[in-house]
Amino acid sequence: MMLMTSSSTNYNIISISTCSSSRRSCVAGGTLIGPSLNYRFLANKNISTTTHLSSGWRINSSSSSSSSSSKMEISNHPAAAAAAAQPLLNPDELIDSVETFIFDCDGVIWKGDSLIDGVPQTLDMLRSKGKRLVFVTNNSTKSRKQYGKKFETLGLTVSEEEIFASSFAAAAYLKSIDFPKDKKVYVVGEDGILKELQLAGIQYLGGPDDGGKNIELKPGYLMEHDESVGAVVVGFDRYFNYYKIQYATLCIRENPGCLFIATNRDAVTHLTDAQEWAGGGSMVGAISGSTQREPLVVGKPSTFMMDYLATKVGMLGRRGSQINILRGAHLIGMSRSRSRKLQ
Repeated sequence: MMLMTSSSTNYNIISISTCSSSRRSCVAGGTLIGPSLNYRFLANKNISTTTHLSSGWRINSSSSSSSSSSKMEISNHPAAAAAAAQPLLNPDELIDSVETFIFDCDGVIWKGDSLIDGVPQTLDMLRSKGKRLVFVTNNSTKSRKQYGKKFETLGLTVSEEEIFASSFAAAAYLKSIDFPKDKKVYVVGEDGILKELQLAGIQYLGGPDDGGKNIELKPGYLMEHDESVGAVVVGFDRYFNYYKIQYATLCIRENPGCLFIATNRDAVTHLTDAQEWAGGGSMVGAISGSTQREPLVVGKPSTFMMDYLATKVGMLGRRGSQINILRGAHLIGMSRSRSRKLQ
């Protein structure tokens, strides 16, 4: 687990995510928002490593069997000079000073269909203290409404307004740019994206309906595509096939101005609690490779999702200037050592 925190007391937002259980190093991304700041960062934890980033962040991490600490330095912005990070010794102080907690879902709240131990108690404790909770997931297979039902099935009370899935982010982005009413979206993905596009009033095709389609490669065969497609949205797809790759490729290459949007580029996902599975990044990578185009990513750690939360939800409060990351699934129970340092 890694904690990045400022010596300042103006905490506003904590982002809670997880790392790969099968790798010694852990990677997460996010955005730091401050009075004069809008930095993207990538935090990489390994044993006694120092990571230098193009954005100007330098993150020093170390760990031991009993505790770990991390230090975050900002080297290229005068307004950020005072935000040099220090290891946090008092978790209660952190909780009291934070208004909004952003939780990842896969690997943090649940793994597959199994609730992670300690989650209900953690959420109840935070709600009892009047904290705002936001649940963010890059898994685009479900809509916000469908995720609400999953939370309910696991015994958690979470409102739809507290849930931000990358399926919703794709539809929200298209609405934010006034996607033309006469254009369609070709979907490489599952039902969650389709439901969110439908709720947004956006025409679409593809998705699970194309999962069983095959291409008969014979002399002279020309695959046709819909020339009214103005965007291709690619998300995690358990029914990914060559037909979808070719159809998406034709739309992006041949339809003027066609957008290439990815819900996320995650390498792995948590479909079951037994192991990690190839994530949405594998589908995005195939389309990127065939088109030689880089997608616009709308899920985390893109700035779009964080900007959307900041503006639409108004999560930057009176005290607020900063987003921090707490890493690990057993979070606010918080794996404290005897010295009360977070591990």
